[in-house]
Amino acid sequence: MNDMMKAVQLHSFGGPEVLLYEDTPRPEVQTGEVLIQVNAASLNPPDLYLRDGYRALPPEWQPSPHFPLILGTDVSGVVAAIGDEVSKVSVGDHVFAMVRFPEDLMTGSSTYAEYVSVPESHLALKPKGISHVEAAGAPMSLLTVWQFLVDPGNDLPNPFQAFRHVPVPLEGKTVLINGAGGGVGHLAVQVAKWKGARVIAVASGKHEELLRELGADDFIDYTKAAAETVAHDVDLVLDAVGGPNMERFLSIIKPGGSLFLVNPLGFSARDEANRLGVTVSSLQVHSNGMLLAQASRLLDDRTIRIVIDSTYSLAEASAAHQRAMQGGIQGKVVLVVKQ
Repeated sequence: MNDMMKAVQLHSFGGPEVLLYEDTPRPEVQTGEVLIQVNAASLNPPDLYLRDGYRALPPEWQPSPHFPLILGTDVSGVVAAIGDEVSKVSVGDHVFAMVRFPEDLMTGSSTYAEYVSVPESHLALKPKGISHVEAAGAPMSLLTVWQFLVDPGNDLPNPFQAFRHVPVPLEGKTVLINGAGGGVGHLAVQVAKWKGARVIAVASGKHEELLRELGADDFIDYTKAAAETVAHDVDLVLDAVGGPNMERFLSIIKPGGSLFLVNPLGFSARDEANRLGVTVSSLQVHSNGMLLAQASRLLDDRTIRIVIDSTYSLAEASAAHQRAMQGGIQGKVVLVVKQ
């Protein structure tokens, strides 16, 4: 095996143009790790934030990494080599993973590459019925939804809000999902339906047909009406968008209901939530092969599916980032590394 590989690296923070397709040493496989030959890797918001140097964060949170960095946390591919003490997978197995997250939040987990070394505990076998492109689109978005709605896996708090996450039973509940067209949102719609909820999807009008197909009972086009002026008596709001004014949803949640914040940075209405009897919770999504394997059963039996917005070759990573920054993404943007 050649000891070099192609990867997309950045040598400084900045816009999509800092992503460079170049040669770099192939990673060594460590004890407890598996070397994956990458078929596909998907884009997630942390990739865009890290590429930009996390400029939106308070200065004390901003990284001071050693360049060059290789971005990317989500991967699907084939096991090329295994380290010592690896027992659950073999060379040739088709696997997928969210890699070393949040441990490598500030340095990138290196999936924008032809090979990546991954802790065995972060891996799951790829569902047989879906492509590597679909599988690469799943891990971070699916684990986020699974950890919020099904099983948090641990008590790791979100670094920006220390609320302990409290999952709620969804059967018979009304759940509003804000940002329903995106990577997390379109899976949240499907998992909430599977759990027996009535789902209100909030997105721009172009997503309506898809979201109804995925199981949304009601649809709010936020370009025509603000969700908080239309919806009422909701048991749970899952906000997959974040940004300013997340507290606007408190007024539509029943007392005893919940507001789940995927990106809670900037939320400051805890007192108002307490007054209204609404539980606000968040969590830090984390790599977990066991939970990914549980969730992937729903992909295997087609209970849920991953929607792909667009695909790019690894060499076109900067164009993929430009696409992701345009907004209006439907599902996931994926880098195809090996056909």
